[in-house]
Amino acid sequence: MWAGFGSLLGLMVLLALTATSAMNRIETANAEIRSKFLERDDLLDRLRGDLFRSGIDLRDYLLHSDPQLAERRRADILRTQQEMSAAVAHYRTGLAPEELAAVDELQRDLDQYFAVTQPALSWDAATRSRLADSFLREQIFPRRQQMLGAAERIRQIDTRQLQEGRVTQARLFAGFRREVLATALLAIALGLALAVMTGTRVRKLERESESRYLEVARTREELHRLSARLVAAQEQERRKLSRELHDEVGAAMSALLVELGTLASMIPPENAEAQHQAQRVRRLAEANVGVVRNMSLLLRPSMLDDLGLAPALEWQAREMARRTGMKVKVDAQDVSEEMPDEYRTCIYRVVQEALHNAARHSKAQHVRVTVRRDERTARVTIVDDGQGFHAREKGMGILGMEERVHNLGGTFHIDSAPGRGTEISIVLPLVCPMPAPDTVSHDSATKL
Repeated sequence: MWAGFGSLLGLMVLLALTATSAMNRIETANAEIRSKFLERDDLLDRLRGDLFRSGIDLRDYLLHSDPQLAERRRADILRTQQEMSAAVAHYRTGLAPEELAAVDELQRDLDQYFAVTQPALSWDAATRSRLADSFLREQIFPRRQQMLGAAERIRQIDTRQLQEGRVTQARLFAGFRREVLATALLAIALGLALAVMTGTRVRKLERESESRYLEVARTREELHRLSARLVAAQEQERRKLSRELHDEVGAAMSALLVELGTLASMIPPENAEAQHQAQRVRRLAEANVGVVRNMSLLLRPSMLDDLGLAPALEWQAREMARRTGMKVKVDAQDVSEEMPDEYRTCIYRVVQEALHNAARHSKAQHVRVTVRRDERTARVTIVDDGQGFHAREKGMGILGMEERVHNLGGTFHIDSAPGRGTEISIVLPLVCPMPAPDTVSHDSATKL
């Protein structure tokens, strides 16, 4: 493509240079032809003028009886003859061979004219008076007409030369048109070839780009499905671990507490050391029961499955307020407990991560969680008064929230800036309309 465009540009430059050179040649030839024609025409006009003036001076010379006037006319005749000879000699310079014959004829006529007039210039007054009429009529006037005829023939030759110059110009124009046409046709052919090559290459690139785009789209779709499956597997595993911790480990720890109570009752009251040791073991077992319960709730709060989304969010708010001192208010109106499990899990995990970020990174003091649902969408907004951050800087937690929302076909938006808190909003499209439940409002701002 670079070679094609370079060749096309080169042809355009060549065309411009050729046109400029041709126009310069045409202008030069035209100026030269016109200059030569005008110069020769001016010489012929001067030659005719000198010839007429020489005849008039010769007539006055022959007819004047005053010797002084006659001598003055004789001097004028000699000067005019010199000028005419110089004009013919200048006219001969640069002539073509076919033009020299006419000029030679004019030169012979002029020499004969000068030879005829030369004896009359030495006549005295009586001879001039006696021979003037016959001399002018028989010698001067015929030769003058002869020279005028030769000059006219030369003019005709000059006219033909002018016409030939025009023909030469026409040939130059024709050659220029042929060069321009040939260069234009070559440029058009090269342009068409370049267009075909470019179009073919572009179509090939488009097909490759489309194939790669489809491949990337399929890969991205597969990644989304894999991410969704991973999230579902993670939630399922968390639910399983939470159930096992609650049912197995929790039950075992509860049985241990019962056995420890039985064992403590069997120790005699007077054995204070044994009673104290039994109480220490019981407190340790009770602490382990609390740890197991908290681990179970953090993995998957059973109330999310047993009681629904609103109680789970309320419990999460209380726990966050108890651990961090941050005041959390939950407003979950119009939240149906018939919402699909993946939607409830997504909302719960987004709120959980947002509260964790608000406490750990934003250093917020107040957080408000709002959940709304209509016939087609579920909307969640989490607003805190923390220190905020640049929304472009997304950590793994925010990316995880965004991925969960996108897996359900929802939209995720975060609005934050340093010094003005953070607002997270998500919109989840519901697969099918759900009946509106009774209004459930929970408010937790208690520090435990």
